[in-house]
Amino acid sequence: MKLLQKFPVIILFLGCIACSRSHSQGAATSQPTPEPVDLRLQVSTPFHFVTYADSRFHDPRDTEAANPAVRQALVQAIAQTSPDFVSFGGDIVYDGNNKEDWKIWDSETSVWREKHIPVYPALGNHDLHGNEKVALANYFERFPELKNSRYYSVRAANSLMLVLDSSLDETSGPQGLWLKQKLDRLPGDVDFVFILLHHPPYTSSSDMKMFGGGHSARSPELAMAKMLEARQQNLRARIVVFSGHVHNYERHEHGGVMYLVSGGAGAHAYPIERAPGDPFQSKEVNYHYLAVQVDRGSVKITMHRLDLTTGKAVWTEPDSVTISAPAANAVARGN
Repeated sequence: MKLLQKFPVIILFLGCIACSRSHSQGAATSQPTPEPVDLRLQVSTPFHFVTYADSRFHDPRDTEAANPAVRQALVQAIAQTSPDFVSFGGDIVYDGNNKEDWKIWDSETSVWREKHIPVYPALGNHDLHGNEKVALANYFERFPELKNSRYYSVRAANSLMLVLDSSLDETSGPQGLWLKQKLDRLPGDVDFVFILLHHPPYTSSSDMKMFGGGHSARSPELAMAKMLEARQQNLRARIVVFSGHVHNYERHEHGGVMYLVSGGAGAHAYPIERAPGDPFQSKEVNYHYLAVQVDRGSVKITMHRLDLTTGKAVWTEPDSVTISAPAANAVARGN
């Protein structure tokens, strides 16, 4: 990686394993978990990456599972931006147990490998669908650098990315202990901590699906959010959490932590409820990806929205936010 800067900021990426908790803490914790890997990417500031979730790679002839035209257009558009890496917040494929779905992933994202763009994924519930052992074998075959780690870290310049498996408890057990240790032992030259996981700690959508789709936030992710917000108060870094599962875009901030839901990668998107105080208001379907520009002491996140309803790609940028590291804010104030 390129030189790491001295102010820490934390960004959380949320990866999911099960729509229900059936794939989460109970069954998953019964199997031994390998020691999580600590990866290092050789970049320096400024650098940029892309994050999004919920693509459901699957036979493009089956349009009930996803919108293949949107999925493919997003992949190509991301490749054209030449990001330093892509972080994928889960539900990569429609059926993790199905080798054919993973072959669609292989073929449709081949341009990323041709351009040597690393991909750092989090597990989603669809990625664990069916026989979990087979599903995980399919997953780790594509990402051998993970060494069978269901959660892991990536150091990139002045950032630390913590990738979680939301089918496991995020605040207890081996993963919870690992997460707390990473936050409590944060290197002094980290400005941002990006946390990636599938299930969102905050969403204005709900299981009521008032506008056709959505999911309520679950108690394990809410507990994790409270833990993160408590630690944020004493950190010289900023925490930003990226998640998916809800097939739309949302932005929330609580306790100094920024939460972004980015489930617009190609699984059928739907309008969702919006709370009156939500920073981003939209009644639309929002297929999209997030471009994240990381610099010294600041991160800019831009939502790139794709509309293919007329058959012609229309790109807009309906939301953008710049986040500063707490230490950078202190310097700006002259403290």
